[in-house]
Amino acid sequence: MGSGRFLLALLLTAPGLVGPGAAETLGDAAKGADIFGKECKQCHMVGPDAKNRIGPSLNGIYGRRAGSMDGFKYSKSMARMGADGLDWTIERLDAYIENPKALVSGTRMNYRGLTDPTQRHDLMAFLRDYSDSPQNIPEAQPTAIRTVPDLAPEILALEGDPEYGEYLSAECTTCHQKDGSADGIPSITNWPEEDFVAALHAYKVKLRPHPVMQMMAGRLSNEEIAALAAYYATIED
Repeated sequence: MGSGRFLLALLLTAPGLVGPGAAETLGDAAKGADIFGKECKQCHMVGPDAKNRIGPSLNGIYGRRAGSMDGFKYSKSMARMGADGLDWTIERLDAYIENPKALVSGTRMNYRGLTDPTQRHDLMAFLRDYSDSPQNIPEAQPTAIRTVPDLAPEILALEGDPEYGEYLSAECTTCHQKDGSADGIPSITNWPEEDFVAALHAYKVKLRPHPVMQMMAGRLSNEEIAALAAYYATIED
């Protein structure tokens, strides 16, 4: 299984915040400060003197609309996700930290993800301390912050049939251009298979906003998603 599929497997099969017997808080903010220093500080700032750097300031991240920090130039993909209605909830922030491209395919954030759930939740607890409205961020861990289904590794490793994908793509091309142009609609031509599969499953479980894409992805089987991914990865524009 390639590294991208491995990260996707972690996204879809690992539990979210742990259930019964868990600590009563989201995570350990003090440990999260150390993780922030190691994983995030190169690009992001947080705290009273925080400014936009390579990445935007993370003050008030909870509840903020993606791509909305004043004075920061976001990638087209991040701005588009904000326009689609992506707010940084606990669920989405957790998914993004674990595998950024699973939630925002064309993100410029050059970070492969933090797969350890305990470290993610410690980091999220630290960021919570700098939320504009910390009282609106749950103190206690819910039984699970995601609704993603458990998918067997063999499903994630499916080899898609490009010919079948081409047949299925007729529905995609009602919006997406086969030649790869992106006039108001993002291009999906020559998209890496791992990113395509991650995106469709994120729509399927409603981590990615956009009601039409959620509906379309919800009708697709795992085999159909793999076939579309195989077709669009090799299509000649």
